[in-house]
Amino acid sequence: MPTQGTRKWTGRNTGAALLRATTAIAAILVVGCAHDSFSRPPSDVPPALQVPAGQKLTHMLHATGVQIYQCKPSPKDPSHYAWVYQEPKADLSDRTGKNVGRHYAGPTWEGDDGSKVVGEIVARVDAPGAATPGVAARGPNGIQWLLLKAKSNSGKGIFAKVQSIQRVHTIGGLAPPDPCDASHVDQRTRTPYSADYYFYNGRR
Repeated sequence: MPTQGTRKWTGRNTGAALLRATTAIAAILVVGCAHDSFSRPPSDVPPALQVPAGQKLTHMLHATGVQIYQCKPSPKDPSHYAWVYQEPKADLSDRTGKNVGRHYAGPTWEGDDGSKVVGEIVARVDAPGAATPGVAARGPNGIQWLLLKAKSNSGKGIFAKVQSIQRVHTIGGLAPPDPCDASHVDQRTRTPYSADYYFYNGRR
């Protein structure tokens, strides 16, 4: 999971500003894309993150929220400490900007329709550094891109039959640069992030 730093989320200052900025970027991307761009996979996904043959894209949802870290001693050397990834907390919105669910520990995606999918990481790559025209460079400022497979599904709705998930176009979410030592052990901190999640079902 994420290994690089970003500023600690303070809610009403830098974190809030970044969340507003990423939401604005998402809105620009939505408006600028034709409807059929959401019916096919993103063109910039690396080969390592391609879904298995025979799966079909069914939904793209944008996540806006935080990645949570906790200061922990190293298992190999208790005298050393590091920020350890814990869980995400994010709202999920569709291409119109309507909130349709949430993303949290598991990792779990839960829809307002009651459906859920719990994922398991299959592959990961560092976020690319090249910027999209009109969008800030993502590389060192974004957590890794992921390919996940469904570990379990429940309910009836958008996540009920999901088999694969891609996390791409990440902004923020990296481990904080704040001190992590014996005096900060077990302290938790949140870093704002946004990402696009693509969901794939098996073909019938």
